[in-house]
Amino acid sequence: MNHPKYPGITEVAAAVILRPDGSFLLGQRAPDTFYPGYWEFPGGKVEAGETPHEALVRELHEELEIEVLEATPWILREHVYEHAHVRLHFFRVIAWRGEIKDHVHSALSWQRADALDVAPMLPANAPVLAALRLPGFYAITHAGEIGVAEQLAQLERAVGAGLRLVQLREPQLAPDRRAQFMRDAVSICRAAGAHVLVNGDADLARAVSADGIHLPAAQLMALEQRPDFALVAASCHARDELERAARLGLDFAVLGPVLPTASHPGQPGLGWTAFARLAHELPLPVYALGGLSLGDMKTAQAAGAHGIAAIRAAWGQSS
Repeated sequence: MNHPKYPGITEVAAAVILRPDGSFLLGQRAPDTFYPGYWEFPGGKVEAGETPHEALVRELHEELEIEVLEATPWILREHVYEHAHVRLHFFRVIAWRGEIKDHVHSALSWQRADALDVAPMLPANAPVLAALRLPGFYAITHAGEIGVAEQLAQLERAVGAGLRLVQLREPQLAPDRRAQFMRDAVSICRAAGAHVLVNGDADLARAVSADGIHLPAAQLMALEQRPDFALVAASCHARDELERAARLGLDFAVLGPVLPTASHPGQPGLGWTAFARLAHELPLPVYALGGLSLGDMKTAQAAGAHGIAAIRAAWGQSS
């Protein structure tokens, strides 16, 4: 929507240029620009007749002398600066050709979201850095199906191998057993530096010292403000649910099922075309869920997903 102080919105294509180690490129704004000395993601204005992707390709060629080979849509953020109301179309650029040679910034720096050592950043970019701290894979437990001991053993192996984001769901466990399982799971995850969300139960999430809560869609739609947790996510199945998650300022959403799943036999999934349409130009990261594994990551990100969420595939089982 238009800000009353400005007659229109400036559309901008912004690049999160990623190296295999997860680091990304930032540029320091030159002295003769707005916000001189501030750090930003490379990119620039979308010109008349261009799509944001076309603008991204052109701007990175002009600014950095690189040819974009692979860029996937990610999130959209709006921000009102003193000089303009901007709408930033962020893309993740994971493949390019050419040696980076800067033409517009005072300096360039490869950074990591969890160890940023340049400042100040442009104000619009704080939520972007938070989103970059989210891993590409979100695992969901199912101890009620495979047994508590087995799930805890699988969880310990997975976090030891690098899993960093886990949802504790467990509707099949009795309350006392569920609470004890979640305490044990949080302890395992905390020791490995993984973040944990509890599905649907804010009191239980606090009792077991989880990092946050994952809201079922019905709970999400009944809320008027964000729950008071460090991390809040939600399950979504439709655009209005995704937009509610965005309005509440949630950290991420999960959208699905994308493909048919073993837990819902006979039910068709959304498919990637519908997923891309529903997740298009949202201000928060969206994970794809339903019949997926890590092998679907590139397909999911091409459709605009932040990454993959999974139950069975998270623990080495068929989806």
